[in-house]
Amino acid sequence: MSEHGLILVNTGNGKGKTTASLGVVLRAVGQGLKVLILQFIKSGHGYGELEGLKKLGDAVTIKSMGKGFIYYNRDKVTVEELEKHKAAAQEAWKTLVEEVNSDNWDLIVMDEINNAINYELIDVNSVVDMLKHKPERLHVILTGRYAKPEIIDIADTVTEMNVVKHAYEKGIKAAKGIEF
Repeated sequence: MSEHGLILVNTGNGKGKTTASLGVVLRAVGQGLKVLILQFIKSGHGYGELEGLKKLGDAVTIKSMGKGFIYYNRDKVTVEELEKHKAAAQEAWKTLVEEVNSDNWDLIVMDEINNAINYELIDVNSVVDMLKHKPERLHVILTGRYAKPEIIDIADTVTEMNVVKHAYEKGIKAAKGIEF
């Protein structure tokens, strides 16, 4: 295994950012790597990928620490709702830093961390500093819309998912097992 841990970013307004990271998780598990998925926004309820990952047993650890969906338009978020999300994100951040520094993992997926940064739930400079000082061998994936330039600059690989066409535009509701 390479001693240089990669920093990967999956961002953009299209679907598939978390799903793409789960493909890497599956590949990592297949190679015997220890994986942690820490979710900053998602609450751990109702997501099919989480149920599927549980079937991998001890190969993947999942910590869903968010409070669930948060509007992409800040004007629609109440102060109270934002404070709940901020408290959850701060707890997730504390846990993430501990896990990164533990050197127990080969790959850590920081799911929706870009959204948490965008909403100023966690500080982008703190994330950049953590990435610069992570264990050298640790691979990380940061997912979510609105990846900041500071994150993109430090990353080794950045993938932007863009919507070309989406079923929602036709009024088709999200499909269980496909979209969630």
